[in-house]
Formats: sequence, C-alpha cells, structure tokens
Amino acid sequence: MGGGGPGRAARRGPACLWVTLALAWGAGSRAAAGDGDGEPGPGDAGTPCGAEGWARAAVPPGPAFVAAASYRGPGNNDTRSNKALPILLWWSGSLFPHFPGDTERIDCPRGSCLVTRSRRAARHRRTKALIFYGTDFRAYEAPLPRLPHQTWALFHEESPMNNYLLSHPPGIRLFNYTATFRRESDYPLTLQWLPGAGYLRGPALPLAEKDAWRRRGYGPVLYMQSHCDVPSDRDRYVRELMKYIQVDSYGKCLHNRELPSERLRDTSTATTEDPEFMAFIARYKFHLALENAICNDYMTEKLWRPMHLGAVPVYRGSPAVRDWMPNNLSIILIDDFDSPQELAKYLDFLDKNGEEYMKYLEYKNLDGIKNQFLLESLERREWGVNDMTLPNYLNGFECFICDRENARVRAEQEHKKSRGKTPAPSPHIAHFQHMGCPMPTPGFGSVEDLPGEDSWKEMWLQDYWQSLDQGEALTAMIRHNESHQGRFWDYMHEIFLKRTRQH
Repeated sequence: MGGGGPGRAARRGPACLWVTLALAWGAGSRAAAGDGDGEPGPGDAGTPCGAEGWARAAVPPGPAFVAAASYRGPGNNDTRSNKALPILLWWSGSLFPHFPGDTERIDCPRGSCLVTRSRRAARHRRTKALIFYGTDFRAYEAPLPRLPHQTWALFHEESPMNNYLLSHPPGIRLFNYTATFRRESDYPLTLQWLPGAGYLRGPALPLAEKDAWRRRGYGPVLYMQSHCDVPSDRDRYVRELMKYIQVDSYGKCLHNRELPSERLRDTSTATTEDPEFMAFIARYKFHLALENAICNDYMTEKLWRPMHLGAVPVYRGSPAVRDWMPNNLSIILIDDFDSPQELAKYLDFLDKNGEEYMKYLEYKNLDGIKNQFLLESLERREWGVNDMTLPNYLNGFECFICDRENARVRAEQEHKKSRGKTPAPSPHIAHFQHMGCPMPTPGFGSVEDLPGEDSWKEMWLQDYWQSLDQGEALTAMIRHNESHQGRFWDYMHEIFLKRTRQH
C-alpha cells in the first residue's frame, strides 16, 4: 500500500476540521444564508470548505438550473424562481425519474426544488442534497470531500445482498435520509411489491383442479429460482427438503423439471405476471418463497405473488413477516419447523387434507383480511404500485427530501438572522434500523458444519465483514476531510492492520 495511513491524512485549515458526519447535515449556515439570492456575486469569497482544489469551472451550475421546465408535482404556493431553489442531485443518475432532460423543477407540498442528474452541480452552494442508489453506492467512489452544507440521501428498495455496507452502523450512518424496505426508514418502501389489498383477494384456483394436477404426477410444491448462491443459502435448505417431499423445480437452481412450453421457459415471461405463466404456477398448492437475503421487512414478489394466485407460500425471509400478513393463517414459515423433514410432514398432511389446506386461503373471503396494521399501512401509503393515478416512490422520495431541505434552509436562515438566539437545526442521521440486516447464515445446518472451501461461506461471510471495514474507512476519510478517493485503500489497510493487532 502506498501513501501514509489515516493518522497522516492531509488536513485543511482549522475552519474545516469540523467536517464530520453529524455536522455535514447541520453546519454551513454561512453558505446557506445567501441561497435565496441566486449565484454568488463577484466579491463573494464563499468557497465551500474543503473545495480549495476544485476546478472553478465545475462549481457554477449551467443554464438549465435557471431555465428548467416545471415538473407537475402536487403543487404549492412557492413563488421563487428556479434560480433561488435548493438543488437535489441524483448522484446515481440512472434512477433520475424525469425524462428526457437532466434537470426539472419539482413543486412539493412544502416548497419547490430543482432536481438534476448533472454532476456539474455537485459542488454548488445551492446543491443541498445528494441522492444515492444503494445498489450502486461504493465507498471507494463516494464524492469527497463531503461538504458541510449537503445531506446525503439513500434510496435502496432492493435486496440487502446488493450492498452489505448499508447493514453496518458506519455505512448507514453516512446518510441523513433513507428510503428502504424497513418500516423504520424515513420513507418506508416496505410494501413496494403489494399493489393493494385487492391483489390479495384475487380468486384461487379451485382445490379440485389442484388435486387433479397432483394426480397427473406433479408435486405439491413449486420451486422456481434461477439466482443461485445467494446470502440466504436457500438452495441448501431446498435440497434437503427434496429428500422428503416432491418439489418441482423449474429454474436453474436445483432444476429437475421442464416447463411445458418454450414461451414459459423464456426468462422474460417468468419474471412478469404473464397470464399463461401465472395460470401454470397457480396449479401448485405450495410455493417455496425464500428471499435471497434475510432482513426485517424485506418481502418481495416471492411472497405476494403466490398469495395473489391462491397458493400457500412456504416462506423464509423477513423475520417480522407475520406483522404484514392478512390474517393469522395465510403462510407457512420454514423457521417454525425443527427440520426440513418436519416441514415436509406438515406439507404432506395439508396436501392430503383439503379442509385444513383451505384454511390458509380464508383471507380471500369477504372481510377475510383481519390485519388492520396492513390495511392502514396500505391506506397511508402516498405512492402507488402500477397505479398511474399516484406518484411513484422515486418522485415521492424526492419531495420528501425537498420538503426537509427547504425546512432546513429556513431554519439556518432564522438562526443566522437571530445571531444565534434561535438554535441551529439539529442534524438528522440514519440509524442502524433503517437497514440493519444480520450476518448471513447457512440455509441448513451451521457454519461449523461447512467445509472450509464452501463457496457460499467464502463469498458471503467475507463480503459481509469487508463491508463493515469499507464503511469505517469512508467514515474516517470524511472525518479527516479527505478529497482524494485513491486514499481509500490506505485507510482499508490501516483498518486491516488494526484488526490483525486486536486478534
């Protein structure tokens, strides 16, 4: 490793030493004070702390930041021109929810903002928030130095396996606002795969047709996965379950049966709610619904789709899944059974006892959804799923950030105007429960039982713990006001040496 360690990081002047994670939200009152006045004037010496080495041409936003077309949001009474609005930068530009341009005005309930995917605005004083997509966020690519007048926002609706850095405190606490699948996040996306209560009430195939399907030689249990070797290690469990009950597996993982037509074998068909595909899988009594990673509130179409069709999910995923179920008897939890063999016995019992099986579908009856928490959560949700009459959650999260940044700007201006008599706004920082996913564990058995060369153990346990080191390294770089991303690996090396000494 070249270069010095973290203790020898280059530092700015004394005024810049306070660039820490907490102060990155609430500091910078001086920079904020002129936000309503447009661009800095010729005599303005307000270079952002830590930005001394930047090319000046990269600082001012282009003409689009003055002439951006208005976005038809929920609307407000904000009369400011685009030139005076806070700017939100989608650092992960591929998610930018406005086309075809790069910049739009959004008119949110409590104020307006400009949103952009142009990184030319990254260092501007009016750029108040950077929005990152969790799957794309890499500690070694983070924009440095982190500016004290900017917040960082995280949008991450996907699997925790996509970025375990976010499941460790040093990683998630890099962010001020979060939109994740966890109900505790600032803008929860927990029910992103559930269009509404009506989706659960869809009719089930009659039991007689499912029994006829069984008499044709098909198994009672469906497994359809082509993403193998995932953190939940689901294939290891299913492989063991297959020893005790017939499981028809059509995907690439543990494949043992062919779909009846070339069209159904097309991956694009299997990943949509294609009518022919849905009709085929609806014939199975049970669907193995194992998420690719384990985390509270991480629930995907693997859970909701079988319920829509009237199959019973045999589920492993969110440990808190019961909180969201339509009633107390609608899914079968793998972890309620001591072994795959015990689970297989229960599935066989239900397969042979139609009356007991049908109890799992009573939520489809009139007034069958008894869970008021689920119904109220769907009612409160301001964004829609496949519903063009409601905003999507990307636009919703934008407005969430915009409203809070406008409130922060007003609070900072009031603090300055009162000469400190009015308190400065307190920093808002994400906490562990905004993601907080546990270390992966084997799908069956214990880590101690796995051979040393086990590919799952080598891949996912290493990834999980290296992500912790990466979060700590980036946190240290921000505290030291580092501006050179290449020094990330020096910090990682220092952390590695520290852990080695501790052990």
